[in-house]
Amino acid sequence: MEEIRFEEALEELRNIVQILERGEKPLEEALALFERGIALVSTCSKRLDEVERKVEMLIRNQAGELELCPFEEPSQAGG
Repeated sequence: MEEIRFEEALEELRNIVQILERGEKPLEEALALFERGIALVSTCSKRLDEVERKVEMLIRNQAGELELCPFEEPSQAGG
């Protein structure tokens, strides 16, 4: 799959879902859209994993030092 920004991939995926939900496309075209959607989901998932790893590496502890923390920890601590 060509290099595509996360936001662009997500928008294209939304459009594909809307088209498929309407059920107006012939089977072969719907299948091609579904395959493209699966590829976009994979791309978005990989990008999110990369960002999560970067966020984990950048979280600082209370002493101001960088420390590796689970991604979910800050949202749980703040709630």
